Amino acid sequence: MSRLRITIDPVACAAYGYCAEILPEAISLDEWGYPIVDDGPFPDELIALAKRAARDCPKRALTIRDRRTR
Repeated sequence: MSRLRITIDPVACAAYGYCAEILPEAISLDEWGYPIVDDGPFPDELIALAKRAARDCPKRALTIRDRRTR
């Protein structure tokens, strides 16, 4: 399992939902279309998709960080 975690900036997010389309294993959408991130263990095989979701976010609201940094 990876030490990476996904964080969402709720102020920057505009609820496009691309992140949940790209990474449904770790991100779901609430009733208004805003992302909810699963904070559980992050499988190594999903790292490339997580990076793509962060890169493709139109508002750059999604970031990937090491769990040790805050």
